[in-house]
Amino acid sequence: MLLAIDPGPEESAFAVLDTSLKPVNFGRLPNYIALEEINSWIIKDMPDVKHFAIEMVASYGMAVGKEVFETVFWIGRFWERADFPNKKLIYRKEEKMNLCGNMRAKDSNIRQALIDRFGPVGTKKKPGWFYGVSKDVWAAVACGVTYYDLYLQGMDELKRREA
Repeated sequence: MLLAIDPGPEESAFAVLDTSLKPVNFGRLPNYIALEEINSWIIKDMPDVKHFAIEMVASYGMAVGKEVFETVFWIGRFWERADFPNKKLIYRKEEKMNLCGNMRAKDSNIRQALIDRFGPVGTKKKPGWFYGVSKDVWAAVACGVTYYDLYLQGMDELKRREA
C-alpha cells in the first residue's frame, strides 16, 4: 500500500492506495494536522503502507508567488516526517505524461484518464472505484498511480519472474 500527497500551502490532499491502486482512505487535512498524522495515524491504522509519494513543485522559468514557496516548505516538512522504507518526489509533468501522454494535460484530463483506467466514480447506491474522491484528492491519486507505474510496476514484474 502507498500514501500519496498533493500538497498545498495550507491544506493537503492525501490518498492511501491498496495494492490494486484503489483509494481506501483519502481526504484533505490542514497541513499541521497532516504532518502529525503521517506516521502516527497511518502506521497505527494502516501498517501495510510502505510507500510514500508526494507531488513536487517544478520551476518552468515563470515568476511564482507566496503560495508556491509555502507549498515547497510543507513538502519538505512532509518529506522529513515521512518515515517509510520507500519514498519519491513525483513531478506534475511525470503525472501528465504517465497518465495522459501529453504535457498540456489539465486536471480534468488526468481525472478522466484515471476513470478510463480504473472505472467510474459511481453513486451512493452503486459506489465505483473513485466514489467520494473529489477536488485535490484526484491529484493525490494521480501522484500515487504515477509512483506505482514508474517505480513499483517493474519491481512487481521482476518479483513474478523470480517466483
